[in-house]
Amino acid sequence: MSFNINVGLLGHVDSGKTSLSKVLSQIASTAAFDKNPQSQTRGITLDLGFSAMTISAPNELKDKSNELIFTFVDCPGHNSLIRTIISGNLIIDLMILVVDIQKGFEAQTGECLILAEISKKPMIVVLNKIDMIDESKRTATIEKMTKKVSKTLETTSKCKTAKIIPISATNNINIDKLVDIMVEEVCKMNLCRNTDVPFIFAYDHCFKIKGSGTILSGTVLQGSIKINDTIEIPSMKIDRKIKSMQMFKKPVERAQAGDRLGICITNVDSKLLERGLICQKGCVEFTHATVIKLNKIKYFKREIKSKSKLHCSIGHHTVMCSIILFSSETATEFNYDSEYIYEDQFEEEEEEDARGNHKTYFALIEFEQPIIIYDDMLLIASKLDTEQTNVCRLAFYGNIFLKNSSTDKNNHETFLQKLKIFKQKSREGIVQRFVNNYEVIVVNLFKKETDRSRFEGMKCQLSTGELGIVMSFGQSSKVKVIFTSPLQNSTIDSIKNSKTDIKASLSFKKFIFDKTHRMVQ
Repeated sequence: MSFNINVGLLGHVDSGKTSLSKVLSQIASTAAFDKNPQSQTRGITLDLGFSAMTISAPNELKDKSNELIFTFVDCPGHNSLIRTIISGNLIIDLMILVVDIQKGFEAQTGECLILAEISKKPMIVVLNKIDMIDESKRTATIEKMTKKVSKTLETTSKCKTAKIIPISATNNINIDKLVDIMVEEVCKMNLCRNTDVPFIFAYDHCFKIKGSGTILSGTVLQGSIKINDTIEIPSMKIDRKIKSMQMFKKPVERAQAGDRLGICITNVDSKLLERGLICQKGCVEFTHATVIKLNKIKYFKREIKSKSKLHCSIGHHTVMCSIILFSSETATEFNYDSEYIYEDQFEEEEEEDARGNHKTYFALIEFEQPIIIYDDMLLIASKLDTEQTNVCRLAFYGNIFLKNSSTDKNNHETFLQKLKIFKQKSREGIVQRFVNNYEVIVVNLFKKETDRSRFEGMKCQLSTGELGIVMSFGQSSKVKVIFTSPLQNSTIDSIKNSKTDIKASLSFKKFIFDKTHRMVQ
């Protein structure tokens, strides 16, 4: 029995990730070590590469397995390939952040660190290429860069305890020590593979083998699977039976969450499948819109505004989306029963308000193309079309839940109608005439074309403090304001003698998705 750990190798381009995966690995998949012709031509990693190493399980893990399989996920480092890096995050249990010791933290190193932070995955920092430094300066350089990296990690909440190790992937320096640290991290992780849930599998490569069928290579995200089980291909809306399975070229009868797997099915055109999810029937959904609790990434320095367009990455897919922001001072998790205030943009809060409350921000996200999701998937919103360099492009993140999502492409008529998001509106007019101690006439509170009957019964406050009720008056834009208590003598005197203008203010909530344009106070 073996236990699989998926280790992501992330970092800036040319930091040595692929060289490290080569020296660590005993077996390679068809997609490992930049075998893609384009990768070889350009000299950089363009897609996720997979390879593996098997070791005996330490005593602490003998109850789970006799051996550990480390599957290495070699991620691209070029800034244009951040979508692929984000998609690799879906399947990773442990991250190795590779830093070129001669260059230190670079733009994509920072974005990879952010991914480790928001995905809450344990991380090891590798200072690579120490062989490139003259031996007389090596120790001092390692100490200096270790301190510098430690200082950066201290600014994080999840990665500040990450171990830092200097290595040379090309000269095999400290590789055994790195493996020991990986094993230590696995022992601390207390990984528990949940097999008592529906099977979901993320495939990242697809190809055809003549005489056998179509092979889907990927990682089991949850549940378990065995030969002859029937799976659903949601993107094609078809079911297929599993013909055979392999783990790194070894046939297997069964696989479970965490395993790197090749699944063979028949009667499917491999050209129609690139990457995505297959699953037990009915456990994923196509969603057109969703609501998430918004967690802003502090290194993103641009404004996050309602009605703006961003790139949203969920699993292996990145699509354009538009967002609406809203907030609450009482609800810390989204529910359909609570009311929320519309926000034009995300505002950083420096401190609590007078009542000790913090605003919780939420985002309504509408996808330009439907996305396949299951519960508790991580969504990362980014601004990938920026022309600026050396800036963080990752804007915010949150977890998706089916109950807070819409499977209806006509969601404006269904899903959005359930959202109680309002804009705080106000109108102001002038008291024109005194009628009696309990009644005044107000002008300019509404335009002539406004249906004043919709505002009847709403509370209206004078600038002198009295609170009254709005009532329609005649055919003009004027309204009556009637009071339950008599007006103050000073107010009556000001109105009668036109000493100063007395203002009448009306505040109300307008629900932005309500078909009836409902307004309440």
